Amino acid sequence: MAGGLSLVTTVALVLLGLGTLGLEIQYRLRPGNQLELTRGEWNLDLSDNRHYVLRGEMEFQNLTSNLEIMIPEVSAQLTLLSKASLDGINHTIKVIPAHIDAGAREDNYWFGYIVKAQKTTRIKVLIEIEGQDLKALQSAWVKVKYMTYGPQGRIPKVRHLVLPLQYPDPAVIPNKRVVEGVAEVYPIRTHLLTHIDDPVEVIKRYVLPHAQAGDIVTLGETPVALMQGRFYHPSQIKPGWVAQRVCYFFMPTSSLATACGMQTLVNQVGSVRVLFAIVVGTIAKLLGKPGVFYQLAGEQARLIDDVTGTLPPYDQFIVLGPDDPQNVVNTLQKETGLGAAIVDVNDLKAVKILAATSGLSTALIEQALRGNPAGNADEQTPLVLIRPL
Repeated sequence: MAGGLSLVTTVALVLLGLGTLGLEIQYRLRPGNQLELTRGEWNLDLSDNRHYVLRGEMEFQNLTSNLEIMIPEVSAQLTLLSKASLDGINHTIKVIPAHIDAGAREDNYWFGYIVKAQKTTRIKVLIEIEGQDLKALQSAWVKVKYMTYGPQGRIPKVRHLVLPLQYPDPAVIPNKRVVEGVAEVYPIRTHLLTHIDDPVEVIKRYVLPHAQAGDIVTLGETPVALMQGRFYHPSQIKPGWVAQRVCYFFMPTSSLATACGMQTLVNQVGSVRVLFAIVVGTIAKLLGKPGVFYQLAGEQARLIDDVTGTLPPYDQFIVLGPDDPQNVVNTLQKETGLGAAIVDVNDLKAVKILAATSGLSTALIEQALRGNPAGNADEQTPLVLIRPL
């Protein structure tokens, strides 16, 4: 009798365990509150010394196949960046629902809205900036905060956007530097490059007015990544087990020395690859061969810029390296006729060429850029025109 009860108990525990395991597996496979807000399309409707009007249209996308996600709250916050004091400058920012089946309220109250599976809805964001003199304004950092409500409960999310407010005159002749026996080098100033920019259009606007046949244009790897939208606020990143432990193996000055910085790499290449790279890399370093981790972890491991790694307001973000840089330079050459390269240059005379169009002399590019003509501070000259001698 006791043996029979023991068998029944064992079977019941096994079934309970299998049921719990099955429940956990199906939960982990569920998408949860997978509702995302795009960065959208933005226009500077009005721009003068006393009044700016920016208008954006963004889209909520329910990425789940069979779940309804609710949006009970949406709000927006604006931070202005300027070369001068912001005293006397006022701004408003308004979020306006643009649902196809419901109009906006006159009192600007956001009413809860359901986004059905695989469906979308839109919002408009209106920004007005007023003051006696707005010429010193540089950029606007927009944070659209929204609450998702669904199977995972209430999950707050934020979409960050950076919008340029000042555009330098493309006709201004850039300063020339001469690298003896190699090339003339022209750092090209641009506006603050953001996700609303396209590399081809940027080159056409700022470089082509000064270019000649045979010239080469180089782009910094970070500005290219920013134009691709490859930047993340640390609040958007959830460090996992691997990132929280592996980050301690790096020097404090490394962009991988924080859990969030490391997690961005994990998100790109996977936790297994990062673990393998750190184990093998550590052993190799003990045997006198440093740098193996970066070889095994992939190109992004070297290119990630952690918080404070670039100019404001991107100093608050983690910026990845560019995606498919070879395709970027090939497209640039096709559309502009210029040889092109994406580079990573620093003040230590280190020049790394991530991608270049065919036929270019990498040795010439390295020599021309060794003095870091684009700079690493707030010069805002992410493009360099090289004219071989």
